[in-house]
Amino acid sequence: MARNVRLMHCTPDDVFRVLASGWLYPLWVVGTSRMRDVGDTWPAEGATLHHSFGSWPLVVDDTTVMRVWDPPYRAVMEPHGGPIGVARVAIDVKPRGDACVVRIQEEPVTGPTRILPDTVFDAVTRWRNAETLHRLAYLAEGGAPGTDGGAAAIGHESTAQKEPIDR
Repeated sequence: MARNVRLMHCTPDDVFRVLASGWLYPLWVVGTSRMRDVGDTWPAEGATLHHSFGSWPLVVDDTTVMRVWDPPYRAVMEPHGGPIGVARVAIDVKPRGDACVVRIQEEPVTGPTRILPDTVFDAVTRWRNAETLHRLAYLAEGGAPGTDGGAAAIGHESTAQKEPIDR
């Protein structure tokens, strides 16, 4: 099982605001290339994200199912990676002063990655998930657009047009 830990300069609620916004998934999950749909009940347990990974023309449509949703402490997801198989990804968040510690653990459930030696799977997955946590921190610490912690919440004006422009 691959594990990564990162100190984030935000609250656990900030992290879970990003996780709760399914449309932000490709911004923080390394390898996801696009969102196709977000289930109406996301992030409730059993809800599904529909996304793709890879680069055109080798794009694979897949899904991620939320298995545990316990904000602001824990989320467990199962990404279904087509021919790669299914993985279980647990994200645990603990407050630490005015920051929080975020741990991501990933393990293969089905597919060819299960036959890889643990050292190979763990090394590759830790490398990828270090970047995943970096991206998640960027969104959570800065206030991801489209969430309650968006640009207005961190003292910046919205980029949305307030009045029509006369042409």
